[in-house]
Amino acid sequence: MDIAIVGATGNVGRKTLEVLEKKELSIDNLYLVASSKSAGKKISFKGKEHEVFNLENFDFSKVKIAFFAAGGKISEKFAEKAAKHCLVIDNSSFYRMDPDVPLIVPQVNSNHLEQIKKNIIANPNCSTAQLVIALKPLHDLFVIKRIVVSTYQSVSGGGKAPMDELIEQTKLVLDGKDVKSKNFTKQIAFNAIPHIDVFSDDGYTKEELKMTNETKKILDSKIDLTATCVRLPISVSHSESVNLQFEKPFSLEKIKEALNNFEGCKVIDERVDGGYSTPLEAEGKDETFISRIREDKTIENGLNLWIVSDNLLRGAALNAVEIAETLIKNNFYGK
Repeated sequence: MDIAIVGATGNVGRKTLEVLEKKELSIDNLYLVASSKSAGKKISFKGKEHEVFNLENFDFSKVKIAFFAAGGKISEKFAEKAAKHCLVIDNSSFYRMDPDVPLIVPQVNSNHLEQIKKNIIANPNCSTAQLVIALKPLHDLFVIKRIVVSTYQSVSGGGKAPMDELIEQTKLVLDGKDVKSKNFTKQIAFNAIPHIDVFSDDGYTKEELKMTNETKKILDSKIDLTATCVRLPISVSHSESVNLQFEKPFSLEKIKEALNNFEGCKVIDERVDGGYSTPLEAEGKDETFISRIREDKTIENGLNLWIVSDNLLRGAALNAVEIAETLIKNNFYGK
């Protein structure tokens, strides 16, 4: 298998390389692709130095699969050109709601891979990916009617520049100096910002609408979902406080059993100090962690959950690589 990674020098591109190093995918030739300013750089993969190629003149006929990890504008300009020669797995938001492009979390809706029309597969928003992987086994058993979710998202969801700025701002605050935000609407250090992406006319942000629309496309169009997305001064991992209402009654024992038996999920739910997962513990882990599992006694068939996952892994690089693995395993590839 010959593979390309577009945006290989960015956060998600580098994380994709890390995932591929751990996986069993047989890679004959790996091509690292980025903008002209990064062309010529060297990146190590499995002990070998790989030169970065210029995206503007890269020949996609050399590869079978291209991972796009460079943002929506790059995908808009280059993904369909690449898809004429190879299969594209796109991490950006550009194609997610395209009816001709499947939006995939392999553990949840791998059957949708049979619907590939443009030779492009979309990867969901990182906050959506960890949500649906935890909700899929519960929806199968008890049928989710409504979801209320508040997210607590790390700065890495915005890329490397916001991560660097968090460190810079933190140092300035500790030194008693003034802070001027460059990548955030307000100071992020020692703060919380209830605003991710641009506002729509109805007052919701684009990030919040992504969660609604993508969850419906991946899991079930009948589910009602409302979201509030908040940026926290955390480097990596997103957390979500989730309130569910089911159509059917449930027991907490069945909930935990279903989650623990579902691929990619891990329950850490002890009702003692520290008996739950936090962003720090989720960093670098493949699993989606579910804690604080308890009945919501204010509504019929109501449940509360705390969900934590490494957004760069679960929500981006790992999910993209698992899509490629699923294509090959289930013989969807090449159709």
